[in-house]
Amino acid sequence: MSTVRSSRRIERAGVNALRALLEEHDHIVQEIDGGNDHGEDMIVNFTRGGKRTGYWIAIQVKSGKKYKRANGYAIPVEDHFEDWRQSRIPIVGVVYDMKKKELFWVNLTEQLRSVDESPGWVQVANVSRLNVETVHEFCAEVSAYAGDARMRIRAGSQEEALAEAVRARNGLDPETAPNPLFESIADFTLKHEERLHVILRDVRRSIPVQILVLIMLWEWPRQIRFVEGSMDINPVPWVMSLYSFMLLMALTIFFEFRAGRVPRETGSWLSLIASNFLWLPIMDPDGDRGWWGTTWIVAGIIIPSLGVKFLIVSFIGFARDRKKKQLQSGI
Repeated sequence: MSTVRSSRRIERAGVNALRALLEEHDHIVQEIDGGNDHGEDMIVNFTRGGKRTGYWIAIQVKSGKKYKRANGYAIPVEDHFEDWRQSRIPIVGVVYDMKKKELFWVNLTEQLRSVDESPGWVQVANVSRLNVETVHEFCAEVSAYAGDARMRIRAGSQEEALAEAVRARNGLDPETAPNPLFESIADFTLKHEERLHVILRDVRRSIPVQILVLIMLWEWPRQIRFVEGSMDINPVPWVMSLYSFMLLMALTIFFEFRAGRVPRETGSWLSLIASNFLWLPIMDPDGDRGWWGTTWIVAGIIIPSLGVKFLIVSFIGFARDRKKKQLQSGI
């Protein structure tokens, strides 16, 4: 047979004492079973004049000598810091002094929202008694706090209100509740926000290159057909040579923009070459116009060959000149 923990009697003493006090004053208490206990023992709906109000709270109850301090009591925060401070309903901590048979309370959410890091323990003053004489004051104070913090819950039935209070206790605000599918992605973006901002900026700058690539892919079979009809040569190397040259120019322009420079001459040449060679399959889709197509095929061999060499030499020269200026200014 299973063994009942000796500490259970102590734990239940506080829960039973608090529940009896609240239900004696007609407040609605819903205990949270141990399997779902993530830092609270019960959810309470305050009533007034025999009618439910829109104020719900969750309560963490502690019982026993280990929560006693020289000047009062204390409730351990443990790993509940973010849950308690971000809850959409107030989380209240209650300590039961078994020797005095008295309850003492503190608004955990209010206390933890005033700090940036977990204090480890939240102090509970020995003057913050919760008994028959103070229960109305307790309800009024916590309700006022919930109202100021816009923690009021409205629902058509007690079941709906309880369900909403449970969601609020777990931080499931319909406006801010996480979508499990994308939450981990959101965490990643927050962690690498600065780096992703740089990447996004580069993606925007590369839009012209992306458009050029899409056009070239669409043009590929048409370019092949044009070359096959114009000359008796292998069309793939011709198209690859032309495309490689245009992509090299496009990437050069992209990295010049990334460095903060505007490569006007390179941009003009790319526009001229792309507009002419990408227009060929439209003008002569089958490459059967004789010398006209042959002329463009020859030009498509010469221009990329000379253009690549000129582009590399030019930009290496530009880079060398910049480095010379930097060295001279350093002297």
